[in-house]
Amino acid sequence: MSAAAGPLLTLKVHEALLAARGAGAATLSCSLDLDRSTTTVELRADGWLWDGRQFPYLASCKDRTIYYWLAADADRDAGFEPVSRFTSSLIKLVPTPWGPPTFEINGIKMLPTASVSPYADAERKVGLIAPRGKLILDTCGGLGYFAAWCLRGQAAHVYSYESNPDVVWLRSLNPWSPDNRWLPNSAAALTLATADICQQIVTLQPESVDAILHDPPRFGIAGELYSQVFYDQLARVLKRRGKLFHYTGSPNKLTSGRDVPNEVATRLRRAGFSTQINGDGIVAVKTATV
Repeated sequence: MSAAAGPLLTLKVHEALLAARGAGAATLSCSLDLDRSTTTVELRADGWLWDGRQFPYLASCKDRTIYYWLAADADRDAGFEPVSRFTSSLIKLVPTPWGPPTFEINGIKMLPTASVSPYADAERKVGLIAPRGKLILDTCGGLGYFAAWCLRGQAAHVYSYESNPDVVWLRSLNPWSPDNRWLPNSAAALTLATADICQQIVTLQPESVDAILHDPPRFGIAGELYSQVFYDQLARVLKRRGKLFHYTGSPNKLTSGRDVPNEVATRLRRAGFSTQINGDGIVAVKTATV
């Protein structure tokens, strides 16, 4: 668990705490890090003990919400707060049945969770680019699940970009995001920049990466990340025969009026890639010299 995160609570865990207390149990075995590990807490009438500290039961605990412990400061008392922020948009960490959370921006879910863990989904997709020994560009870092599996797959280095500082803050509280506890020595192999890849990619050297993972928000939110100009830049920085996985989602043509996967494939071919639709994305190989 990230040291900054402390205990994390969901409705499922909080209900288990209350049920165990109600049954007269002295302790409860549960997870306080979104099923990353299991620990034991001591139950009391007015709170529960963990890691030498006492924490209160929540007065109100909502579904689809993760709570983190915020220490007291000069302006407020200590207490549990939702893992969410609102600046230009509402950014929120959301629990899933599998443990690893997803996140939402203004209520729009950013990772697949309908039938698979977002963490396991990232594992499959990272496997498509065979990360071992490679320099990898991770264009839209999100919660870092792509980067985590690249590091597990012994990538030489991952250069990850995330434009939203609130999403980077979510990562600091998410025990499934890559850190040194779960991925020893990962800090040396991961460079995370809080920056817009559309602006930064022009600064990267030609043919400087071996593989690319591109997991942009949906087209209606970030159309620039689906543009011919951007795909030309992806081709420029990727080595010849290098692989790209591009998440597109599976929008319904009848309701959206667009065939986004095939539009993407067409633009990638113009940029010098061969393409193949794979699940909810496209695997592309750079075939042309750019």
